Amino acid sequence: MLHALICSAAVVLAAQAGKASEDGVITLFDGKDLSEWTIPEGDNGHWRVVDELIDYDARSEAPGNKNLVSKREFGDFVLTLQWRIKETPYENPNIPYILPDGNHARDINGREIKLKLPDSDSGVYLRDMNGKSQVNIWCWPIGSGEVYGYRTDKQMPASVRAGVTPRTQADRPVGEWNDFEITLKGNRLTVVLNGTTVIENAELPGLPARGPIALQHHGGYKDGKYTGPPSLVQFRSIRIRPLSKPVEGIFLDPQPVRSQPR
Repeated sequence: MLHALICSAAVVLAAQAGKASEDGVITLFDGKDLSEWTIPEGDNGHWRVVDELIDYDARSEAPGNKNLVSKREFGDFVLTLQWRIKETPYENPNIPYILPDGNHARDINGREIKLKLPDSDSGVYLRDMNGKSQVNIWCWPIGSGEVYGYRTDKQMPASVRAGVTPRTQADRPVGEWNDFEITLKGNRLTVVLNGTTVIENAELPGLPARGPIALQHHGGYKDGKYTGPPSLVQFRSIRIRPLSKPVEGIFLDPQPVRSQPR
């Protein structure tokens, strides 16, 4: 009898710890712990759970990759999550005015137009831990959902760069919660932000067929202040519905993530 009770309890706990529901949805964060994620080695408590939220202060002490990476790899999927930027203590003097085709606007002398605005910066990495396929979370006027690595790659066709540029700015004000629905099928990406489709069926050439999900670290901290747009973010209700079978196991990227180009 006792053995049966123990087995039953184990089944219930397993169902709650990242197992797929009847409709195939896997909970990657349920407000309790980071058991579905690999915390960067040496992070020292900066990625943490607070009040049933994933909370990050952009000050990870990990010597290499500072991102929070899922322990599972995925192929095609629909990912839903909620995020908010907590605050924007850093003023970014180099924010470009981005045109619908993904290029940066220039003045009459041919110089890029730069804006100085409060800015915090994070994102969601999709399969590629080098960050090229990152769906951005930030304060730029172009709006969140943009895929920076593809938009700024001048080797990409014009149609690709325009495709990963948001159609509209759908972010809510800093401090308020936002809803992402990210669909990835093959190398085609659709991003819905707060009920508005900002990226639709965009092509991501060269995207790996499988890989983990990651929540991005961004910014530096030195002498008591941030030296770049920091990822002062929180996440909750992270769920994924694989459209192909996920791979169990820990994914560790031994290489550092991309440097801050912006």
